[in-house]
Amino acid sequence: MDSLNLLLEGFNTALTPMNLLYALVGVTLGTLVGVLPGIGPAMTVALLLPITFNAPPASAFIMFAGIYYGGMYGGSTTSILLNTPGESSSMITALEGNKMARRGRAAQALATAAIGSFVAGTIATALLVVAAPAVAEFAITFGPADYFALSLLAFIAVSAVLSRSIVRGLASLGIGLVIGLVGIDAQSGQARLTLGVPQLLDGISVVIVAVGLFALGEALYVAARLRHNPPDIVPIGRAFLGRSDWSRSWRPWLRGTALGFPFGTLPGGGAEIPTFLSYAIEKRLAKGVAKEEYGKGAIEGVAGPEAANNSAAAGVFVPLLTLGLPTSATAAIMLAAFQQYGLQPGPQLFNHNPALVWGMIASLLIGNLMLLVLNLPLAPIWARVLRVPRPYLYSGIVFFAALGVYALEGSYIDLLVLFILGMIGYAMRRFGLPVAPAVIGMILGPMSEIQLRRALAMSVGDITVFVTSPISAVLIGLSLLALLTPLFRWYFGKRSRSRRPGPPAPAREPVDHK
Repeated sequence: MDSLNLLLEGFNTALTPMNLLYALVGVTLGTLVGVLPGIGPAMTVALLLPITFNAPPASAFIMFAGIYYGGMYGGSTTSILLNTPGESSSMITALEGNKMARRGRAAQALATAAIGSFVAGTIATALLVVAAPAVAEFAITFGPADYFALSLLAFIAVSAVLSRSIVRGLASLGIGLVIGLVGIDAQSGQARLTLGVPQLLDGISVVIVAVGLFALGEALYVAARLRHNPPDIVPIGRAFLGRSDWSRSWRPWLRGTALGFPFGTLPGGGAEIPTFLSYAIEKRLAKGVAKEEYGKGAIEGVAGPEAANNSAAAGVFVPLLTLGLPTSATAAIMLAAFQQYGLQPGPQLFNHNPALVWGMIASLLIGNLMLLVLNLPLAPIWARVLRVPRPYLYSGIVFFAALGVYALEGSYIDLLVLFILGMIGYAMRRFGLPVAPAVIGMILGPMSEIQLRRALAMSVGDITVFVTSPISAVLIGLSLLALLTPLFRWYFGKRSRSRRPGPPAPAREPVDHK
């Protein structure tokens, strides 16, 4: 009952005319950037961080939440029409969605994606209302050792899941941890990695890191691979669902919602795994016409993954708001936004800033309704946005990134750091290193260092404090499991291959001695 009352108070915050305008701007921008391949919600939130510095915190976070949800919606449009996912979590949607579009059913594919996203987002937000206060109450019992173990689990899980190999993920994490060390050590007062530059004594701003690695790095990478031919766009008409499409879609929507939310709450869970699982489950359960259409454009293969995608997006807010733990790239940027306003997400945030937290949660429900209204009638317009020439698009991104960063302090050193980080972001994409672990390492690294020092100070240097606490011991055990699982998989896979009988030796032809 308390959660329901707080949610109603959150609606009072979210339904003010100014906050409704911020929500509308957020969902519109999110859908727009979700449609454009390579420009995701993480990049957009990073670009808008400097611009929203003077906005009220509640309004800024309502807009950021709208961008996040809108990006998840918009990614399905380019997947279905162009077979080019705007977001990694929309890859599975492209498998069946683009085939539906090529069969002349683009309208139905876009409609089931939009309605499924609305259903999943609404149910998952209701689960967030129930789960977040309970998790926050449990998190109050965490000590320094438990918080350090939680950060360690986040580091390893994100590095293992968000990259093609755990080695590349850990390498990206290492880059972020090194960036986080720049500045004055809070305890010893010693300057670290500043290279004698006075402007770096306060460390590198999270905003500069986010904009450099995401926005500038992506722009440079796309410029290096630029193609001048405009994309071919499939005509779609008005998005609608017939009676048969409704009956084939509602069960995948519910199953996808049930899969996505738990994965969104896990460190490193993200939306990619539940979308894959949803597609596999729907394919396994397909019967009759649906079974015949799989691989040729089955609507179930769009409905389930899109619901899982948006349900996971809501689940991301549970660890972010209650533990201060980002489980995705966009959540990491939003954590940076909290820090920009001098706020620290965690169990105390619900007590100290209830209007901000519950206003943002209420705005998710409002934004979901706005997105449904935007996506169904305006799908043909979003499709035309794909015709924007890439040179204009990415040159504009570079310009606004530099302008926003320079506006923070008016320092040319910030611009220099921005372009250095942009080159690092380009190199990471060029050599297959994921960017998200670097940003999460840079944000959580200093926090985990403080918790590590506090735990060791309280135990007088006894490292067994990390295993004597039950919560810490469980989290460290999960970290080791996440780290060693790829090694076990490689070892047992190698053994099974070595035990397989080889191909039979070819029969020798008889030798004619005559």
